[in-house]
Amino acid sequence: MKTKFAPLMAALTAAALFTGTACSSSDSGDTAAADPNEKVALTYWSWTPNMDKVVAAWNAANPNIQVTVNKQDGGDPAVTKLLTAVKAGSGAPDIMQAEYQKIPTLVSANAITDIAGEVGSLKEKFPEGVWNGVTLGSDAVYGVPQDSGPLMFFYRSDVFESNGLAAPKTWDDYAAAAEKIHKTDPKQYLGTFSATDAGLFTGLAQQAGASWWGVTGDAWSVNINDAATQKVAAYWGGLVEKGVIDNKPMYTPEWNAALNDGTQVGWVSAVWAPGVLEGSAKDTKGKWAAAPMPQWDAAAPATGNWGGSATSVTAQSKHKAQAAKFVTWLNSDPAALKLLATDANIYPAATDASAVLTAPPAFFADQADYYTIAGDAAKAAKPFTYGPNVNVAYSAFNDAFGKAAESKKAAAFTESLATIQQTTVDDLKNSGFTVAG
Repeated sequence: MKTKFAPLMAALTAAALFTGTACSSSDSGDTAAADPNEKVALTYWSWTPNMDKVVAAWNAANPNIQVTVNKQDGGDPAVTKLLTAVKAGSGAPDIMQAEYQKIPTLVSANAITDIAGEVGSLKEKFPEGVWNGVTLGSDAVYGVPQDSGPLMFFYRSDVFESNGLAAPKTWDDYAAAAEKIHKTDPKQYLGTFSATDAGLFTGLAQQAGASWWGVTGDAWSVNINDAATQKVAAYWGGLVEKGVIDNKPMYTPEWNAALNDGTQVGWVSAVWAPGVLEGSAKDTKGKWAAAPMPQWDAAAPATGNWGGSATSVTAQSKHKAQAAKFVTWLNSDPAALKLLATDANIYPAATDASAVLTAPPAFFADQADYYTIAGDAAKAAKPFTYGPNVNVAYSAFNDAFGKAAESKKAAAFTESLATIQQTTVDDLKNSGFTVAG
């Protein structure tokens, strides 16, 4: 498992996480005191569609700070390319789109810089759970949240109605609905528990109160095998063992067909799900509804995130102040938020996003409150800290949960967490990090 990610992890430094980064930030050629009329050219690496159209609005209004978008592949390729440029000492952009789960890796590699002094006041414009993703639980700020993926529940309203069911308010309700639907029609399942989607499982654990990594001083902690995550694994493993939900992987031809032919009639997903359903379940348009996530405690609503990214300033930028000014506009200005939603087709992370999303997604055209539900979900996301070796943990998840899925035993899922925990801890230590406990 580690071999696949060795090049990425090898780029990480073993220096103290925050101390080394803070020092480099102040020496990175910051031009905060430079002539405000100085003309600068900034480069921005992003994989978001049509980001160049969004940035064109900035360029038109800011002739002295011109931004050029360079389209990149998302995920690991973007991180690897940036780390290569940082190691070479040249070639890095001024601004980088970074998935929340990749930020610890980039911070540890001294690839992105602390911009708390420039953007710290934006904290109140974002849900706490999202803002935490750019701070790693510290006073530093390693980017401004761009988009988020609050978890929601999507279901076939016609199937629920025919079974006399309402949208589940709790996970007990969900389990009861899953059992009734499958008993009524053995071909139908309310959902699938995919053993190949660590991102979704992370969001489910986040909702239950888990935070898998933490930082105290210069030491990391790992808490993947905690009580909250155990509860989530036992719940879904129990439904799989009982046979009332499916456990086929998502995003396969078989899974797509199940959404479209009515054999999968529910999906725990995120705010961006309508785009997937539009492509995978086009024959069922008009039959789906969106609802808040089922809750562990209905009196204390909470959710997690699946996906999302921030916009960070790189450590090699010679124009930190100007880059931070652009990043602020991009992710908090009402006009920019509207462009992100309409042209880039993302769900802006800012709390004010609901104000610019006035019409529901086309696939949910009849559900006027779609973005109200999404906005409430975004605010309810619990804080969650990622670590510098998320890829290793996710790879271990795929391996361990894949074996558990084959066994269809609830205990196999809960027992897998100890393996994922140990693999993650061992990798951190082998990469030179201090690990608490």
